[in-house]
Amino acid sequence: MKLGLIVPQGWTGEYDGWAADDAWQRTLHVAQQADAQGIESIWLFDHFHTTPEPTDEITFESFTTLTALGVATRRVRLGHIVSCAGFRNPALVAKMITTMDVITGGRMELGVGAGWKEEEWRAYGYAFPSARDRLRQLEDALEIARRMFGPGRASYGGTFSSVDGAINEPKPLQRPLPIMVGGNGREVTWRLAARYADELNVDAMNPADLREALPVLAQRCEEIGRDPSTLRVSVHIWRKDPERNQREPLPELLEQYRELGVSRVMALLPGIERDDQPLHEYVEAGRAAGAVAASAG
Repeated sequence: MKLGLIVPQGWTGEYDGWAADDAWQRTLHVAQQADAQGIESIWLFDHFHTTPEPTDEITFESFTTLTALGVATRRVRLGHIVSCAGFRNPALVAKMITTMDVITGGRMELGVGAGWKEEEWRAYGYAFPSARDRLRQLEDALEIARRMFGPGRASYGGTFSSVDGAINEPKPLQRPLPIMVGGNGREVTWRLAARYADELNVDAMNPADLREALPVLAQRCEEIGRDPSTLRVSVHIWRKDPERNQREPLPELLEQYRELGVSRVMALLPGIERDDQPLHEYVEAGRAAGAVAASAG
């Protein structure tokens, strides 16, 4: 199991009252420290306003921030946890991720989901479709990404999005560029993950619930003739939220996920915007739990 880190960007209110340039320097520092300490991957949310309530505080945009962090780091993998399929033209997203993969020397991952935070959609001038239509948008985005990342020109006629001979050059350095679907929806999201993804990321699912859910995910793979072992499972850990994954000591929680076969965890660590100690503790907890740390050399 590998350790991923969600880098502070302001979405959970951690930059309340900060000057923008100071906040950016802290985000940059945390990413570089993660790179130096053997963290496998760094992640950002694809959100525009703070949560749970929108406030007039810093929230850095994810694509531009990840591009900058990719240039400023050397080894860590980078991605969204997860980008919203309905916020951007999916062919453009595929083009952007491809360019970012080249810029970072082949370290990008496409994390994508259906989206959910209604007030952001409406504030930025998007219609807020039904859950059914948002999932259809996700399906179109996944199909288009797969075709854009593949050889030649991309064509596809979807329900909400289409491409017609779209040229995506240069192609990603990674062949294939990993695709991660995010979401806990067993009926539709997990079927899309089984069909399109290299990895399913579940949101704050505790070990007991994940143990019960894994057979369902295996069934989703078997429905289309896919070997369930080829679909990696990762978990987004909300250590900032006492109602989510903050109950167990961190080494114990990580060990339980490792024993379940989780491929990696991505942690949102309280206090990391202020000092480096939460990152040190996370790395040590990972080692104690038998998680694999990358070489920092």
